[in-house]
Amino acid sequence: MTRSANLGFPRIGLHRELKKALEAFWKGESGAAALHATAAQLRARHWGLQHEAGIEVIPSNDFSLYDHVLDTAVLVGAIPPRFATIADADTRYFAMARGTDAAPAMEMTKWFDTNYHFIVPELYRDQRFALDASKPLDQFREAKALGIKTRPVILGPVTFLSLAKAKDGGFDPLDRLEPLLPVYEALLAQLAAEGADWVQVDEPALVLDLSDRQKAAFETAYARLGKAGPKILLTTYFGDLRDNTELAANLPVAGLHIDLVRAPGQLDGVLETLPADRTLSIGVVDGRNIWRTDLDAAFALVSKAWDHVGPDRLEVAPSCSLLHSPVDLEAETALDAELKSWLAFARQKLEEVSALTLAQKRGRGAAKATFEASAVAVAAHRASPRIHKPALKARAAEAIPLERASPFAVRRDRQKARFDLPAYPTTTIGSFPQTGEVRQARAAFKKGQLDQAGYDSFLEQETERAVRIQEALGLDVLVHGEFERNDMVEYFGEQLDGFAFTKNGWVQSYGSRCVKPPLIYGDVSRPAPMTVRWSAFAASLTDRHMKGMLTGPVTILQWSFVRVDQPRSETCRQIGLAIRDEVLDLEKAGIGIIQIDEPALREGLPLRRADWNAYLRWAVDCFRLSASGVADDTQIHTHMCYAEFNDIMPAIAEMDADVISIETSRSDMELLEAFGTFNYPNDIGPGVWDIHAPRVPGREDMEALLRKAARAIPPDQLWVNPDCGLKTRAWPEVKASLKNLVAAAKALRNRAATV
Repeated sequence: MTRSANLGFPRIGLHRELKKALEAFWKGESGAAALHATAAQLRARHWGLQHEAGIEVIPSNDFSLYDHVLDTAVLVGAIPPRFATIADADTRYFAMARGTDAAPAMEMTKWFDTNYHFIVPELYRDQRFALDASKPLDQFREAKALGIKTRPVILGPVTFLSLAKAKDGGFDPLDRLEPLLPVYEALLAQLAAEGADWVQVDEPALVLDLSDRQKAAFETAYARLGKAGPKILLTTYFGDLRDNTELAANLPVAGLHIDLVRAPGQLDGVLETLPADRTLSIGVVDGRNIWRTDLDAAFALVSKAWDHVGPDRLEVAPSCSLLHSPVDLEAETALDAELKSWLAFARQKLEEVSALTLAQKRGRGAAKATFEASAVAVAAHRASPRIHKPALKARAAEAIPLERASPFAVRRDRQKARFDLPAYPTTTIGSFPQTGEVRQARAAFKKGQLDQAGYDSFLEQETERAVRIQEALGLDVLVHGEFERNDMVEYFGEQLDGFAFTKNGWVQSYGSRCVKPPLIYGDVSRPAPMTVRWSAFAASLTDRHMKGMLTGPVTILQWSFVRVDQPRSETCRQIGLAIRDEVLDLEKAGIGIIQIDEPALREGLPLRRADWNAYLRWAVDCFRLSASGVADDTQIHTHMCYAEFNDIMPAIAEMDADVISIETSRSDMELLEAFGTFNYPNDIGPGVWDIHAPRVPGREDMEALLRKAARAIPPDQLWVNPDCGLKTRAWPEVKASLKNLVAAAKALRNRAATV
């Protein structure tokens, strides 16, 4: 009979138990035994929640201590040589993710078009693989001991190789498919021996534009893996198979999962192509957003699939792993009741999957109450006057110039005259350490234990301390430190109309880093200035230039749970207008350098190249809308991190920011090559300090990176800065690293002066 299934569950825990256990382990406050005990408790709890929700096919090995792609690298023995001598498995694993004093961390980038970051596998020309199946086997056994038979989840070999990077050049990671396949065959055989009937093999690369080489790799891989052990559910998500439909449907595996939330239209093509002996898993509950499912619409898809494949070959599931959803809506006891009625988190999504499955098996009457509640909530959401504000829609439709008054060459001369900065000017990306004292003061203020005056006084002291530290270090352009901000998106959303917030709506960004995305439920506007008070206060403390710090409209959109009743482009334009108002108020307050961060611009890029232009048009326009109203001598910065830029350089140039800062230290300045090849016209700040690794880079290291950057970019276009904000770092390493950063910049200035 039709089965309810899940593809993956959030790892971090309702109260971020995994985050707390990881950070205690990294600080040496607890040992490996305590960390693994917490992980086992979370797995047991989550398997139990899925079972209680009525899920019949429950995943295992979807849990990770840091990242599932890193787990796969360990699984197949793809350990970079610089870590291979570390004997302890936990120490080696976290060294790969976070680096050590002696060895930089592996690269990190975005997982398809999500805000989740994965660790990029490193492969070498003579790469050898060796199976370490302990993690998937142990987790399968754990669940079995609890009375729950699971379907193990593994990342497929073609997606793994497609995400990997060749470290010694001159070869395609797909060249290593043949030596990799025996490792996967051995893994599947061992899982079969443990009693696994099915294995979920994730191949999200199937929704991308595939080369002929990749298509051939899929055929080669699954001709072997399809008969290696358990039945394989080939799992795709985040998009439409399109021209890969025939390939995916006819690979010799037992089943195929497709995402019908992102691409409901693909169902017809799959039903026409899928062989009669295949199981079809349909993702009809959104694994990436928090709005309640329209069960009537979802049930129509379930019924259509059932009519074609029959009851014995159908699974009902979320669109993708619920990794991207918060854990449980019931924990939101303070959330507005009407808004709460519109929402579903991971636990509630599983209940929706179960209701749809039950309705298909026994008729809709068997899930009548759930369907009726869904219909009421969906109708109320669509009709609520809280969502639609005609005046805001009218303003967003107005024609507003998107161009700066003068081209960059003119602006640059005027900015040089105003700011008189040295060669290789130094700055930071924005935030400074959010110490325990900062977090405690914020918590006390929110609980009413510290009044507004007391909180403001504390923030003023922290801000002045940060300003004095920057002055002493010799930075050229200062920032106020952002001590008043909890998160770079949440802080702005709290001050914008049309946003709402949860208390426990955490999702994993990478490792122990969790974010609590705002909910954009209605039309957006800015009732009052959001940042002027703190930027102006900081500027009043120093004669140095002070940079105002904002989050850009595309990033606010991408890192929120966004309403689905209107195009994302319309919502983004409303946010862009709100940020534009803030930019102009900062300028009026005398802040001459304003950074509008857009780290999510590349992340939002559609997975298929044919869809890029439409997205880039409105995304770039929304950034330009936010920045175009300022005078020529006001300098606009933006920041991007952990993304590949090569294919979108014209769009980045079209943003026309005076200065762009980018992550480049983990990639050893490789990302900067795209800017040099493109002949990027404006100024660039390549990151010379990987702030996601707990190590202090030496002056010589930073100087070497800058010299490498100067080979790709004219030196008079280069700024010097870290990769990202410093809120997660501690003051001792911040001071030491920034001291080296300033020294590296001065060394290059001195060298240039003697040439």
